[in-house]
Amino acid sequence: MADISQTAANVALGASTTATKIVQVGEAVTQGMPLYFSTDGKWYQCDANDTAAKAVAGAIALSPAAIDGYALVALPATSPGRSLVNLGATLTVGTVYGVSATKGAIAPIADITSTQFVSVLGIATTTALLDFQVSISNTAKA
Repeated sequence: MADISQTAANVALGASTTATKIVQVGEAVTQGMPLYFSTDGKWYQCDANDTAAKAVAGAIALSPAAIDGYALVALPATSPGRSLVNLGATLTVGTVYGVSATKGAIAPIADITSTQFVSVLGIATTTALLDFQVSISNTAKA
């Protein structure tokens, strides 16, 4: 799996129109991690190699947080609209990125392998910005 190499200090909003909110996390998170919402009301690091529920990204962390702490997160776009996030990494324009099989990481969707859950985060619109538009299949790749 070729996860993107992120520099946490460079993760940021990509546009003033990107929706954000403060959430409570259930484990330590760093900037740039995709997060899923759990039934306990907290947010956790996504993992395409675990369960379908843990592969469903509902936010990307914009600030670090300790266990049971609070983090600022970017929310995916709602239709119509865009939610641009600077992932603090060099992206390939036009490439579709998704939740990685490495917990808390992001990878090109083409790197998802057999039995891993497919959860699209968005498409790189520049070498720095991801258009955060979640597409969830709840399906493991055959």
